[in-house]
Amino acid sequence: MATSGACCESRNSWPRLRRLSAALIAAWLGAATTAAADPTDDFVREQMKRQRIPGVAIAVVKDGVVIKAGGYGVADRKTGTAVTPDTVFKIASVSKQFVASGIMVLAQDGRLTLADPVGRHLPDTPESWAGITIRHLLTHTSGLQREAPGWVPSSTQSDAEVIRTAYSAPLRFAPGTKWEYSNLGYTVAAEIIARVTGGPWAEFMTERVFRPAGLLVTRTTTSEPVPNRAAGYSDNDRLVDAADWPAVRPGGAFLSTARDLARWDAVLYGNSILTEASRRDMWTTMPLADGRRALYGLGWHVNRPGGRREVWHSGGLPGFKSNLRRYLDDRITVIVLMNLDDADDEAIAVGIAELHLPDRGGR
Repeated sequence: MATSGACCESRNSWPRLRRLSAALIAAWLGAATTAAADPTDDFVREQMKRQRIPGVAIAVVKDGVVIKAGGYGVADRKTGTAVTPDTVFKIASVSKQFVASGIMVLAQDGRLTLADPVGRHLPDTPESWAGITIRHLLTHTSGLQREAPGWVPSSTQSDAEVIRTAYSAPLRFAPGTKWEYSNLGYTVAAEIIARVTGGPWAEFMTERVFRPAGLLVTRTTTSEPVPNRAAGYSDNDRLVDAADWPAVRPGGAFLSTARDLARWDAVLYGNSILTEASRRDMWTTMPLADGRRALYGLGWHVNRPGGRREVWHSGGLPGFKSNLRRYLDDRITVIVLMNLDDADDEAIAVGIAELHLPDRGGR
């Protein structure tokens, strides 16, 4: 009877237990939904909707470890292929830090110095270039024009040919007296890498920077098929296919992924590619002749003294925008790649950073 009573008591309690279980499950589901809501995802999707961006890939890195990686939207509107952290984008001028790193590797090898005059490695340069050093090239303080007169995006002429078209053009200012962005300067720097190494600068970058750093995808931009490659778009009002430039300056040369750039960030915490002295030099503002300092290092923008220590670079090419921001003291890096050129990449990158920096929204 006791057993029977217990049995009957248990059956009578089933409705109450079912109601309790349902309440617990509902509460658990609500908690799970709340936990799953990611402010970064929400922010990126809101920005994509507002700016009509087809696809975005991001990575947030803390101490060299990825703490957030995501892909949003489509890599190709024709196929509907989804963006992932491994989608390949043109990274435009984020490439400049890699060309600068190639120069620094050669400096570490003792094969050149940043104080070398350009004419030491390119003997046919004009007399007007005599005061230009490699450091001037990398810091945009050379006085060279933004683009060489003979550079056209529809042509595949060699870097040396492009550079020679600038020989007759006057310098915009005396080297070291002013900061003015120059893609031509990075074309000259890449040509110096080729002259010093005796081979294509892109091969040197692959052998001495990309492979040792474990970058699995990063490579020179090409019109050849590349797996997982995003299509680029222009005009966020209409989203038209972007022009595909076959001639890409060394300063905007590379294809990469959010995941690969996160690997690069991890490498920048150690000495396997760049020594501590090299990294410090790259992230130090450039002194000008009048005592002012240009807020640019070697391939990196540097924030104003007194603020949060940050180095960063953005980039844009037809169909693509990129932004990589490194918060040195916080050891937080934000990477944003997108397949639209008509968009505010900085708003997205800084907004993501605000969610992860310790005194803003992160922990």
